[in-house]
Amino acid sequence: MQAVERTITHAQGFDREALARRLVEDTTTVAEQIARELNLPPVEIMRLLPEDLCRWVPGTAFAEVMSDVAEWGEVLFLVHTVNAIVEVKAEVPKGKSSADFYNLHGPGALGGHLKASRCAAIAFVSRPFMKMETRSIQFFDGDGEGMFKIYVGRDAERRLKPEQITRFEALAARLCPVAAE
Repeated sequence: MQAVERTITHAQGFDREALARRLVEDTTTVAEQIARELNLPPVEIMRLLPEDLCRWVPGTAFAEVMSDVAEWGEVLFLVHTVNAIVEVKAEVPKGKSSADFYNLHGPGALGGHLKASRCAAIAFVSRPFMKMETRSIQFFDGDGEGMFKIYVGRDAERRLKPEQITRFEALAARLCPVAAE
C-alpha cells in the first residue's frame, strides 16, 4: 500500500500544478492515459485532483460502498485496462464477503468476484468527461492501479440520474473525512 501514499514531486521532474490543471481543463483525457505517459500508477494522477473534484476513503470501506451502490439501480460498471475499457450498464447486485473476495450474485448482467482485500483506496470523483458532468466511485489497489469504477447512471436524455447523485453525495459525505480548513 505504500505506492498509494507516494506523491509526485518536482524533484522527480513532474509539475504537479500543470498535471492537475490538465486533469481539470482537458475533459477528454483520463487519468490512466496520463499515468501511462508518465509511467506512474493511476492513483497518483487522481490524487492531483482538487478536493472539490475528488474525495478519498480507505479501501476498508469497500463492502460498505458496494452495499450502498447495490441500492442505486442501474449504474455504469467500468473496468479500464491498457488493452480494453469494458462497460456494463446494470444494477450492482448485493454482495457477500468471503475470504479475500466480495462476491456479486444476482439475476442481472453483473456478477463476479472482486478481490476486496486488494482495495487500498476509494475515490469519489466529480469530474467532467467529454464535456459532460460525471460522478464516479473509483477503486484502487495497493499498487495504485485501478480495480474498477462505478459511474452514476444516466437517464434517456443522457442526464445524470438525480436520485443517484443524491446517493453518491450522501455516501461520500458519510465516508470521506472533511479536510481541516
